[in-house]
Formats: sequence, C-alpha cells, structure tokens
Amino acid sequence: MAKAKNVFVCNTCGHEASKWMGQCPGCRSWNTMVEEVKMTGVTSKKASVLSDDMAMGKVEKLKDISINQDTRVKTGIEELDRVLGGGLVEGSLTLVGGDPGIGKSTLLLQMCQTISNQDLKVLYISGEESNKQIKLRGERLGVDGENVLLYAETSLQHIEQAIKNEKPHILIVDSIQTIYSDVLTSAPGSVSQVREVTSSMMKIAKQLNLSTFIIGHVTKDGAIAGPRVLEHMVDTVLYFEGDRSVSYRILRAVKNRFGSTNEIGVFEMVDSGLREVKNPSEYMLTGKPLGESGSAVTCCMEGTRPLLVEVQALVCSTNFGMPRRTANGTDYNRVNLLVAVLEKKMGMQLGGYDSYVNIAGGIKVNEPSLDLAIVSALASSFKNKAIMDDAIIMGEVGLTGEVRGITQCEKRVIEAMKMGFKTCIIPHANLKHMKNVGEIKLIGVKSVEETLGRIFR
Repeated sequence: MAKAKNVFVCNTCGHEASKWMGQCPGCRSWNTMVEEVKMTGVTSKKASVLSDDMAMGKVEKLKDISINQDTRVKTGIEELDRVLGGGLVEGSLTLVGGDPGIGKSTLLLQMCQTISNQDLKVLYISGEESNKQIKLRGERLGVDGENVLLYAETSLQHIEQAIKNEKPHILIVDSIQTIYSDVLTSAPGSVSQVREVTSSMMKIAKQLNLSTFIIGHVTKDGAIAGPRVLEHMVDTVLYFEGDRSVSYRILRAVKNRFGSTNEIGVFEMVDSGLREVKNPSEYMLTGKPLGESGSAVTCCMEGTRPLLVEVQALVCSTNFGMPRRTANGTDYNRVNLLVAVLEKKMGMQLGGYDSYVNIAGGIKVNEPSLDLAIVSALASSFKNKAIMDDAIIMGEVGLTGEVRGITQCEKRVIEAMKMGFKTCIIPHANLKHMKNVGEIKLIGVKSVEETLGRIFR
C-alpha cells in the first residue's frame, strides 16, 4: 500500500532531505527547502493515454536514419524563427520564460495565427485563463484562426487525453507551474509537480513528433521558477528581456539544441501586440542627440547579429567626499576599471567627479568591444567636447591603456556603413585583416591616447 512521507525539496536543484535545512547541501542555496508529501510503496504503473506502440521506441542504426530537410516549420514571425534557428523542429520542447506581462503569451498567441494559416492544428492549453479571456485577447491581437484550439485545463491526465483526441501539430502550455499530475499529492507549482509534468510533456513531444512550447514563471532574480533540471530537460530555452517601461522586447535563446545560442529577436510592444523590429540598430539610435558631449556610438554582437547602440556618459563635480559611479546597462566594475585607466594613463583627475554611464534604450551589453566607446564618452563629457557625429568607436581596452582586437570586426563595420557612418575607429590589430568593406573610413588605433586624439570634432 502507498504511504505518505514528508520530505523537504530544494526549489533550485531538486535535492531531497528528510528534515528542513537552512542551506541546501546540493546547490548551497539558502532558504530554498520546502516541505512536500511523497508517496512511497507505489507498485501500480501510472496509466497513460498513449498506446503501447507509442510508448515504446525502437533501436535503429545511425547510418539508417533518414533526415527530412524540411522538418522545420516556419512560424511566420521572422524574429522568432531566427532565435529558434530557422523554425520549429518536430518533437522539440521549448521553454519560454520572462517577467510577468512582458509578452510571452502574446507572442505565442500571435504565432498561433500564422501557423493556423498553414493548415496546421494548434492546441493552446491554458491553466491561468478561461477560453473567453483568451478569446478577448485574441480579438485584440487579430487572432481568429480556424485551426487554433483552446483548452482551459490544469490536469495532466486530461491534457494527455485531449492531445490523443485532437492530434495537434503544435502544443502550447501556459503555464507549466499551473499543471498538476494526479499521481503526486503535492501542490501545483511544486518542485516534484513541475518535474513530473515537464517529463511527461517531453515524452509526448518525442513520441508524437509534437512541437511543444511551455511557458515558465520566473523568480524575483529573473531565473526560471522550479528546479534547475527543468532547463536541462527541454531542447530550447528562450528568455524575454526588457523593461515594462520601454516599448521594445528582446527574445534571447540561451540554450538551443537545433541552432545557434545567444541569438536574439527584437520586438516592439504596441496596442495590437508584438511587432517585429527589422532594423534594431536604427531603432536603438532613434533620438540620439547631435553635437552633444558624452555620447558615443558602438557596435556589439548579439549572437550573429551586429547591433548599434549609443553609450552615454555624464561626468560632473561631486558634492560628497566620495564620488559616485553608476552603470546602467553594462558592468559596474568594468566602468570603474575604465575610469581608473583614464586617471592613470590620460591624467584625468576624476577623483572629484561623479561618473554615470548609460546604454541608451535599456539594452544590456557586457562584451569587451564596448570599452573604447565608454572611455570615449567619459572623456568627451569630462572635456565637454562632442565626438564626431559620423564616427563609430569599438575596441577592448587593457589596463595599460592599449586597445586590443575584437571578434567579427568586419560584420560590425558593414553594419555601421549601412547606418550611414563615415568613420570607424577600430583596433589596429583588426585593421590589417580587414577586406574592402566600402567607402567607410577605417582608422586603426593602438591606445586610448591615440583614440582621444582622433575622435573629437
């Protein structure tokens, strides 16, 4: 007979213990152990709605397995296809995370419309909203596809039965924390429930070649709620980034078994839903002031996509004994390091000045090629001299003030040329490897001192 046993499970890593502990022995996280009821002595096999043929696979030779080149399904949203690696893969399991209200459900509901137009059946499982609520949101987004099926249910067993009956091509579960299995006695959203439900969804996706999306809640730190094993089980992990106060959203792939990782898709939130941003560089530079000090443009790489961003700096006299250092959108410690380089190598006495650095538009960039633009913007604000409006600056800065080479420099220069820039300040190490990229003027620099002697108007 089944017996109930109380165990304590870590919300982060899923480690089980017989008693409560302040620190998890598995992942060393604090205050993550929660009590759950675990059934022991269960000998009966869990009933499954899948047939025996579906539940059991077969052994095949690697060389005998044929691959259809058209296994990917286009979602009709180019930015989403880019992040997924070219479209949906049959039998894939994709986890979509992000802050509440950032647009996870909106994007997937818009995807339902484009897929429905391809005569593919979509089953949308909602554990948080009723069918009427989804219908109201669908009317606002213009979603009225005949092949879009809605099912408001939280029981895993009922969902499996609906999948068997409807035989959809695409499955969307919103959200994984609301679905529960009757086999377990713990509450929906607990570690054991999330792990069990995700495992069942993965088996269904692989056995039926069903492309599945599951939406996951995030914690206050921005990580996917539930055990870390959840991200290891799925094929693709997509994160929605961006402030709710700004209109743009970034969809980033941090794990992808079928394509490149760290690819991004840029969307703009409007009244009718999420709209693709075809040229994010132009979007990020909208509103850039001309002829103002403390502003520099650089190019960063997001996956394989070059993206132009504006770096803003403000240096002003401090009213306190200790100057303030603030970094918004980039690494705070890196900004302190670059301020020290300016003080030591360029003789700028910034000890009595507050220094503020901001990446315009709210985007977060941490790659080293941003260094030279930050140094240039700080020096421009300190000297109150404007940088040339048609110049773009990129390069890594070392502690001795040297400018080091960066990766994929040619792609960055081509993107700058497309946006109308006439001068490109790049590391001298990259200059000798550059091919003929067009009419843009390339200036190779070896040090911060050389850079500051060339960028001002």
